[in-house]
Amino acid sequence: MDKKNNGGNVIADYFISGLIVLIPLAITFFVVKSVLDITEGDLGMKSLPFYFPGLGLVTLLIVIFVVGWISSHWLLKKLIAFGESLLDKIPVVKFIYKSVKQFSTAMFESNSLFNTVVLVPFHQSLTMGFLISDAPRPVNEKLDGEYVCVFVPWSLNMTSGTNLFVKKSDVIRVDIKPEDALRFMLTAGAVKPH
Repeated sequence: MDKKNNGGNVIADYFISGLIVLIPLAITFFVVKSVLDITEGDLGMKSLPFYFPGLGLVTLLIVIFVVGWISSHWLLKKLIAFGESLLDKIPVVKFIYKSVKQFSTAMFESNSLFNTVVLVPFHQSLTMGFLISDAPRPVNEKLDGEYVCVFVPWSLNMTSGTNLFVKKSDVIRVDIKPEDALRFMLTAGAVKPH
């Protein structure tokens, strides 16, 4: 009986581990394929006399680099800020642009965004999450004591989670690798941390 259960757990662990490996690869493949379809086909690259496979991707990488280089100059920073202020006047576009920009900035500029695994109180129990930062000053001013932001990914959903404000004294740091903790959370505890 125990052997069957262990065999079932091993099979489930392998299956979930397979999903964890394949889903990001599949999403990455479809994103890259979509970008290539746009850059190679939709932009008319194939009709150029000097076309070669991959020209669209090379062009995209050059454009990204040039935009990054341009955005580092003072005058062009002002132009970008002006463009953003125009976007800021369009109700729905403003929300989407600001949300995506803030998320991108947090992901690309922070080396320690998901580095600290913690346990925090949640509905008379504990939940695992990632210590992100101190709570914003206006939040701490309204609450009794010092609070921090903890992000808790939702199980079985790689794209969502909950942001909690937790009293600093209630945060318990856990010595688990962030990738193992994330795997554990996303699989609802089916894949145990090493």
